[in-house]
Amino acid sequence: MLDGVTLEQQGIPTATIITDVFVRTAEAYTKMLGAPDFPYLVCPHPITSVGAKELEARARLLAPGVRRLLLGPQ
Repeated sequence: MLDGVTLEQQGIPTATIITDVFVRTAEAYTKMLGAPDFPYLVCPHPITSVGAKELEARARLLAPGVRRLLLGPQ
């Protein structure tokens, strides 16, 4: 989260992704960093113990959001 906020403040687009169990932490952390509206994407937890097919499915669902965050609305 810190890297994403820092890079965005420098004008470098980012696509920060967290898992759903960290949403409250992300909300508090971005507020603490002075960027309460910092955009990030959320995927289901966990990611380390899912198989390749499930991980790919999650990535495909996140891809439009990543594109939007990096390139802006199309």
